[in-house]
Amino acid sequence: MHFTSEQRLDDGVLEREFTLDEIPGILWTPASASASAPVPLILLGHPPLGLRKMYPRLVARALHSAAEGFATATIELPGSGDRPRWPAAEQARSDLRRAMGAGEPVSDEIVDALILPLVEKAVPEWQAALDALLSLPGIGGPVGYSGGVISIGIRLAVVEPRVSAAVLFAGSFVPRALFEEARQVTVPLHVLLQWDDEGNDRQAALDLFDAFGSKEKSLHAHMGGHTGVPQFAGDAAAQFFTRHLR
Repeated sequence: MHFTSEQRLDDGVLEREFTLDEIPGILWTPASASASAPVPLILLGHPPLGLRKMYPRLVARALHSAAEGFATATIELPGSGDRPRWPAAEQARSDLRRAMGAGEPVSDEIVDALILPLVEKAVPEWQAALDALLSLPGIGGPVGYSGGVISIGIRLAVVEPRVSAAVLFAGSFVPRALFEEARQVTVPLHVLLQWDDEGNDRQAALDLFDAFGSKEKSLHAHMGGHTGVPQFAGDAAAQFFTRHLR
């Protein structure tokens, strides 16, 4: 991990940009973090729109988490931002836009082509980032995962024992194979669902929640579209992490 810049934000939160094997990322640590008093870590997931485009939403989430005493970090997803283009993913996104624009059902083939390769590439990168982050002074466990492409969160919760709890955002397409993996998820889950999400199959989101194998799981549904998650929903998610990462 190589830090490329740093700046102080509100309340003394330290923001540091980094690269890890040429993958860009950002780490935010609260002023309370120190080698003698390491803080828990939350991995901030996001859609594959690029860190620069997502930065305003990510930094808001990071500052909210820092106020609760958590460090947060995120990395650029494969094929996004300044990372090399990924022709197969771009073709899958084009096929998705065409199907939705024509009012056609989104086929399993399109969903698999769009999501499965992304999960296969992204999850090992998140694990490598976690290795590097937990080696830093001031950063300790336990670890949570929050938001982003829900299929990445599912896989990470299954294969990464250091993830102790997860906040997942329903609203992205999920391959049928990931429904089976969801049955293997056992960490506590806090799932957010926008009831009127224009791009989401509500019933599929409910079926996925039902499939999760966690003994502790809660579904929080709110009226509104994909980007209309209310502020108090973030407060509830923060309380969830406080219960499970403290």
